[in-house]
Amino acid sequence: MEKLQQIREILDGMQKDIEKFYDKGQNAAGTRIRKELNNIRKLAAEMRKEIQDVRNSRKG
Repeated sequence: MEKLQQIREILDGMQKDIEKFYDKGQNAAGTRIRKELNNIRKLAAEMRKEIQDVRNSRKG
């Protein structure tokens, strides 16, 4: 559940950059958004592995 909380915090923190990119046309904000989305991707992959490990441990 810790990884899910980290993902939520990243998403909340991205809100201002999303507004800057789409509403104000700031390209640097787009770069920051892409960086944070990559961090979310990594956390999601770790979370998927943890879930699979828990599922496998329940089977055995």
